[in-house]
Amino acid sequence: MNDQAGRVLVVDDDETVRDVVRRYLEVAGFTVDQAGDGAEGLARFAAHEPDLVVLDVMMPGINGLEVCRRLRQVSSVPIVMLTALGEEENRIAGLQLGADDYVTKPFSPKELALRVASVLRRARMPRPEPAAAELVDGDLRLQMKARTATLGGRELPLTTREFDLLAFFLAHPGVAYSRADLLEKVWGWDFGDQSTVTVHVRRLREKIERDPAKPARVATVWGVGYRYDREQP
Repeated sequence: MNDQAGRVLVVDDDETVRDVVRRYLEVAGFTVDQAGDGAEGLARFAAHEPDLVVLDVMMPGINGLEVCRRLRQVSSVPIVMLTALGEEENRIAGLQLGADDYVTKPFSPKELALRVASVLRRARMPRPEPAAAELVDGDLRLQMKARTATLGGRELPLTTREFDLLAFFLAHPGVAYSRADLLEKVWGWDFGDQSTVTVHVRRLREKIERDPAKPARVATVWGVGYRYDREQP
């Protein structure tokens, strides 16, 4: 990692976790700042403007989800959430609030350092110009440059990740993709937890399907992954 690796703010109330994460990130070339709770994390973010935030969910006082929400009101800084094993609701909530990735505790510090580097690399990549100005499927419309989506004339509250996934599906209808394919082709992740895709597909179905329990657009292809089926005229 070169000297342009970046500054990372680690927010966790467990001093041991902070110290281990700091050491591995510094070995990877990052400059690391630390905070022991949500309030201190927000203050240090305002003071030092890090390039990425590693944020624990379960903290006393202002928890990680609330910190994430407040950060997203003022910044698009990449955020990697730390969640405990089995806390699926917190992972979903973090993704909805705009977190870029999550790592489940107990975790490998080396893997976390790789995740941080990967998320930062993606965040710094210039966004390619869309091949089409608009993608349409029946009453579903995506305006690519404005990055807005409407269904039946009503604007959909899509997160950045949900919009990217839906745009990819609309541009490649009728093709089955594995979760690993979608991680790489949609978000450029060369590794990561494939359940992230499952979470985003579930949230997307809740917003675009007439009956999310019986999806007509985003179909599950058993043993493979997912396929987008255009609405039948």
